[in-house]
Amino acid sequence: MTEAGTDGPSIVFHGATMQLGERTLWHDVNMSIREGEFIAVLGPNASGKTTLMRVLLGLSQLTGGDVHVLGRPPRRGSPLIGYVPQRRTLDPDLPVRGRDLVTMGMEGLHWGFWPGSKADRRVIDEAIKQVEASHYADRPIGRMSGGEQQRLLLAQALVGGPRLLLLDEPLANLDLRNQEAITQLIARVARAGNLTVLLVTHDINPMLPVMDRVIYIARGDMVIGLPDEIITSETLSVLYGAPVQVIRDNQGRYLCSGTIQ
Repeated sequence: MTEAGTDGPSIVFHGATMQLGERTLWHDVNMSIREGEFIAVLGPNASGKTTLMRVLLGLSQLTGGDVHVLGRPPRRGSPLIGYVPQRRTLDPDLPVRGRDLVTMGMEGLHWGFWPGSKADRRVIDEAIKQVEASHYADRPIGRMSGGEQQRLLLAQALVGGPRLLLLDEPLANLDLRNQEAITQLIARVARAGNLTVLLVTHDINPMLPVMDRVIYIARGDMVIGLPDEIITSETLSVLYGAPVQVIRDNQGRYLCSGTIQ
């Protein structure tokens, strides 16, 4: 077994199976994700993308097989994993600054009231600087734009110094400009720290310039490969059990038609 802190795959699945009641989300998955890879996680609604995040976070248990994350079985609250959950609408009158939200990633029990040491405050400032949010971090979080909020949620995930980033639909409800900006920002931060990234999304196109491979989950299967191997008419038709047509436009973007939801 690879010990955390040494070179080796970031995530390894051996015969992994996951069921929810009578429904199989995926079965007999064998895959390895290398340190520093940027992976897009795709699939229809309710296919198991968020459940995959929960398994890696140690919040849900596989029903068969095993998985190792950074050389160990998943465990709750690992400081080596930074997590950005699906973003929810925040009350515009919420009396919490962006900086307070980031601080929660370091010391959640004292959110909004804990001044921390000078060293801790420097770490928080550096995380905010990494996501290019220094000029608005002291504004109320509820009055920020979606893109601004997403940057500070990313800073919250980074403040503990993780080696793995799990991001659940960070591009949802953002316009195309902000989708591209957030994707590029995540990629820059990940490259600078050699972080492994799994990013759940419904649209692969904003990620094409930065991603390495794709995980696709559908109808009880999970597959991994290069985009041109996975996002094809043949592969998606097999995954969905129905005809799916995939074309690429003159800008290289994928366009799919069929049963994909």
